Order: sequence, then C-alpha cells, then structure tokens
Amino acid sequence: MEYTIKKLGLMAGITTRTLRHFDEIGLLKPAKINSSGYRIYGQKEVDQLQQILFYRQLGFKLERIREIINAPTFDETKALREHREELVQKREQLDLLIVNINKTLALKEGRIIMSDQEKFEGFKQKLLADNEKKYGQEIREKYSDETVDKSNQRMQAMSQEQFAEVTRLTNEITETLEAALKTGNPAGELAQKAADLHRQWLSYFWGKYSPEAHIGVAQMYVDDPRFTAYYDANQPGTAEFLREAILIYAESKS
Repeated sequence: MEYTIKKLGLMAGITTRTLRHFDEIGLLKPAKINSSGYRIYGQKEVDQLQQILFYRQLGFKLERIREIINAPTFDETKALREHREELVQKREQLDLLIVNINKTLALKEGRIIMSDQEKFEGFKQKLLADNEKKYGQEIREKYSDETVDKSNQRMQAMSQEQFAEVTRLTNEITETLEAALKTGNPAGELAQKAADLHRQWLSYFWGKYSPEAHIGVAQMYVDDPRFTAYYDANQPGTAEFLREAILIYAESKS
C-alpha cells in the first residue's frame, strides 16, 4: 500500500514537517515523487519509519538513528528484539517507581510503615539499570562482574542520607570541575579539589580506595566516547582535564 506524506503522518502520529525533515537529512526518503510533486511512501518506508520512531522513543538522536538504519549490517528483526528488550527494561523501571509511589501514598494515608531506604529504592533501581545499559559491558570487561556486582549491591544498600550525599557530590564535582577547567591547571587547588570529590564519590561504590583504579577510571573517561561526551557536554576537554587532575591526585596518594 502507498501513502502520501499527509496520510503517513496522520497514521504515524507525526507532522508532515517532521517527515520532510527526515527526507532532508537522509533519514527517510520517499519511495517516489508523483507527477504532482507529492512524496509517496511504500511498505519499505512505513517499516523504516516504525524503526525510526522506536529509536527516537528510546532517546536516540536523529543522526545516530540514521547511522544505525543505513548501516549495511542493519538487521531489522534483531533491532525489533532489541527494542522490545529496551521497553521491557523501561517497564520494569516504571513498575518500580509505581510501586514506590503506591507505598508512599499508603504511608501518607497511615496504612503502612515505610522505611527511609524503601522511599528511594525505585530511584536507585532505575539509576542502576540506566548505568548498566549505558556502561555495563565496558565496566564489567575492565573491572570484572564480581567488582561491578559488589558496587551495585553497595548502592542498593545505601541509606537515604548516603544516597543524598552521592547526589550532592555528583553536583559539586560538576561545579568544581567547571571552575577548575577555566584555570587550565590540573595541579591547581580547584582541580585537585575536584579530584578529591571524585575520590569521595567513588568510595561510596568501592569497598577500598585504590589510586591505580582511580587512574584507570579517569583514563576510561577519555577512552570511552560515551563517558567523554558526558563530561564534555558543557565544555569540550573536561574529561581529559579531569583525567590529568586525577592522575596528579592519585599519584600523590600512592
């Protein structure tokens, strides 16, 4: 069956402007242009649009989606299985949050007693699941399944106060690192403060601090483009600067 751009947009729940943009960036080309100049889409394009919307729903950027679906090795069936797994994981995370909300409502209504730790269980589970999805394979290859599992267990066992402190440290690291980067000196006071804050943050997940492991983590921030993108989001070069600061800091602790 064939669809005009208007009919395809209505069926998919997106605007014709979006479809035209997909065409312009080479993400979804129409099957043909009819004699009246209208874009016409066939079954192949319908299936491809479904894949695009799946990936977009999962948070992928359009440039990355284009790379994936245009790759010679792209397997539609495999992609659908991966989409399903992603959605199942999201559903499990949402179920945890819903359970947490229901418990909190019951607590407010005086029907149950809820520990402080339980109040944050859903959030911690979601954070663990997100980290596993983004970085799990690389971290496990570098530090072993046992090390990562123990780190996850430590996070699951965190009290409300500990979880809040980890969040605070995360924010302070970002702010201090941003200020330190402006100095351009990884050995300076601000940069070394950022490295120490990073050490404190890591200590919530590690049983014992190791300067060597700290350096290894910092190097991974530079070697793995996903970590680099996270730290360089506001200012390019941040990941490399943090690595240099941690190298100096860790060597002083050896």
